[in-house]
Amino acid sequence: MKKILTRSIMFAGIVGFASVMMLTVTSCSQKEKPSCSQNEKSAPQAGEYTVAAYIWPSCHHDERFGDMLWPEGIGEWEVIQKGNPRFEGHYQPRLPLWGYEMDNDPGVVEKWIDVAVNHGVNVFVYDWYWYDGGPFLESALNDGFLKAKNNSKMQFYIMWANHDVKRNYWNVHKFTDDTSLLWNGAVDWDNFKIIVERVIRQYFHQPNYYKIDGMPVFSVFSVGKLLESFGGSVEETRKALDYFREEVKKAGFPDLHIQWNQGGGSMRSKEAAAQFSEQVNKMGFNSVALYNMGGMNEDYVVYGSNSVKIREQMDSILNVPLFPCVSIGWDDTPRFPAKGMQHVVHYHNTPESFAALLYKAKQYADNHPGQPKLITINAWNEWVEGSYLLPDMLNGYGYLEAVKRVMSGNYDAVSRCR
Repeated sequence: MKKILTRSIMFAGIVGFASVMMLTVTSCSQKEKPSCSQNEKSAPQAGEYTVAAYIWPSCHHDERFGDMLWPEGIGEWEVIQKGNPRFEGHYQPRLPLWGYEMDNDPGVVEKWIDVAVNHGVNVFVYDWYWYDGGPFLESALNDGFLKAKNNSKMQFYIMWANHDVKRNYWNVHKFTDDTSLLWNGAVDWDNFKIIVERVIRQYFHQPNYYKIDGMPVFSVFSVGKLLESFGGSVEETRKALDYFREEVKKAGFPDLHIQWNQGGGSMRSKEAAAQFSEQVNKMGFNSVALYNMGGMNEDYVVYGSNSVKIREQMDSILNVPLFPCVSIGWDDTPRFPAKGMQHVVHYHNTPESFAALLYKAKQYADNHPGQPKLITINAWNEWVEGSYLLPDMLNGYGYLEAVKRVMSGNYDAVSRCR
């Protein structure tokens, strides 16, 4: 049975790889897209692209909730270090090349900034939390990034990660099978106003805060929880976002760029697609991005092929910019003892496969000249979810080198079209 399953998945991987290569060939031959014979001099230069990597800021001791959640004092490294293999060849625990460094240490972040900029990543997107009437994990941004001596090299913006958290979600070793709700991601009007004031004051006025047409970009992870915050009403949610816009204008900016962050994604029915597009319009979002590229599969090439189809569908139904996302992988087994092989991206999960998908995202950006060439990557440091650019003991700098090769125009896509 094991041999049959392995052969079936390997066959699926071959089929998936073929489909991605077919997509690449098609895109090289379509009109108004880069030609297979296009030389490097006519290709966009690396500086024209914004490559934004998400940062999960959990690897430090949080003053408010650290003792309760991660009592060892090292943040979620406590969970990451306890990762264990669930099948033959499973890479757990993940081993950072630079060791278990604190993400709120400005010296560590200075190293991050240097290696990121040197490899073509020019924006960090910080996951930002607000629970029980106050911030959570903010030190990574406030004390790590903003106190880094070289942070002027790197732009940043925040994604409000306003999702619920079950008690055992971030430390199953402490809370075992307790799935009761620890934090609700929804907020009331009073807290929303505090959040608006805080992010404008602390972040938007920073000279390296990422803006589009002069507008600070603010991303929202869970639009569902945002709606819940205002009684499930699209109209009331629009009022809240309009209030945010007005406060941003009062602070001296032309407006606010509000980004719907899809989180992940899957193919939608015609009805669901229409509802999604309608909500984006009615609430006044300026763009749509993704945290994960969507379409997860054990085979990375199939995962990538699925994500391209999802992106194509979303692009066809939206009348605001959609920014492409490329994920590096997926493996959140350190958080979930019951998960196994079928929950992990483990076939063809290589820097080279990632480079092919990043090239596809770059093509997408080139083929949408009316919008900023923003590409997001999941992620910079999602060690606990198996998706990170930072160097480790398995791939070294492989993923960072892939970004540099693709975004600098040195990815050999021409030979792949022949």
